[in-house]
Amino acid sequence: MTANGAVCRGLTPAELETYRRDGLVIPAWRLPPDRLAALQEGMERLLRARPEVRPDFLPIPHVPWEDSAEARAIARGFFEAAMAPDLLDLVESAIGPDIILWTTALFCKPPGVGALVPWHQDGEYWPIRPPGTVTLWLALDRSTRENGAMQFVPGSHRVGYFKHRNAANPQAALDNEIDDPRFDARAARFDELDAGQLSLHDVMLAHGSAPNRSRHRRAGLTFRYMPSTSHFDRDLKMANVSSLAPVKFANRPIWLARGIDRCGKNDFTTGHWWE
Repeated sequence: MTANGAVCRGLTPAELETYRRDGLVIPAWRLPPDRLAALQEGMERLLRARPEVRPDFLPIPHVPWEDSAEARAIARGFFEAAMAPDLLDLVESAIGPDIILWTTALFCKPPGVGALVPWHQDGEYWPIRPPGTVTLWLALDRSTRENGAMQFVPGSHRVGYFKHRNAANPQAALDNEIDDPRFDARAARFDELDAGQLSLHDVMLAHGSAPNRSRHRRAGLTFRYMPSTSHFDRDLKMANVSSLAPVKFANRPIWLARGIDRCGKNDFTTGHWWE
């Protein structure tokens, strides 16, 4: 819905134009307060249940991490949020009507110690061919430049792949970072969001975020969707992308959220052990 409560189905023409031009758009749509509160509660339950994991990058919260009623209940809340029809309407505007939900993540930067996310492009380390993901970044806390909001370089998604290097950094939430003389971060903007706001960004967009040195936490969810014309190739050997948490793609469960599997090669059964 928009800020005044009106229903909005997908991106407006102007929002879609911004997305295509800049690689990122903040639509007028807002998460209704009851759904925001439910996700905030789910986040707090998850963080309490998994104290052994650093909250800066907690992958696949929509998948139970263990075989327990609590884990399944928490994961179900995130899964249902990612499959909400109004969110899929926004995604459909960007990538078309045949949509696969393939991953989610919680990025929760604690006050004062929240980790750096180096400049990177998402498509560089995902086993999706051709790359085509749109990421929906949903703020659960207010996200500002002071507490480590995402930064992005408008139009960088149209350049193609930048060269990256992989260097494990215990102070960073991601090991991959851009190392390319063509990249210039001086045109970067901040993706500042109020709780309940979201942005959509392209798989090739160059983005990152500074550490959180403020007194305020910055928490957000990413829901990532690919067009079913692409193949989630479980046979591709991808390097681990974060020293904070292991990311294994071969057994990752994926779901056909809307439409049909256009490429005919996607596997929607592997990894669904709890269903």
